[in-house]
Amino acid sequence: MHPVVLSPPVTTNGGVASDIISLKNVLRCQVYVMLTQAVGHATAIALQQATDVAGTGAKVFAKNVQIWANENIATNDTMVAQTAAVNYTVTNDIANKIVVFDVDPALLDVANNFDCIKVTVSDSSEATNFVNILAICDMKYKAATPPSVIID
Repeated sequence: MHPVVLSPPVTTNGGVASDIISLKNVLRCQVYVMLTQAVGHATAIALQQATDVAGTGAKVFAKNVQIWANENIATNDTMVAQTAAVNYTVTNDIANKIVVFDVDPALLDVANNFDCIKVTVSDSSEATNFVNILAICDMKYKAATPPSVIID
């Protein structure tokens, strides 16, 4: 497994666009979006695909992915399966949350050379709300030093 930080902890005030990674050498990628909601906000999280790590042709996924969420990690560690989709909006309340998108690279628009992904997080207009985003990639080629996913 190859962990990649797509966004270190940053405020959601103004919205967030994560770094972009290539899934060319990835079997499956789980994207973990961790939110600190100090002020209640229905923050929307969306996956996008692109043709390269520069973000060329970025667009939303056309096919749904599996999503799990825990809307209050202080109370339990239970991840609840959500309806498969290309985005998820958290509940408008004060809590620390985690949302996981399970991305199969075959769900990207591979016919048109889309093999990169990123995450966008909506503007909460709250400087005290934060997000950090981590991708954990199951690599096709197992090696002590796996191929980079941040370059094409």
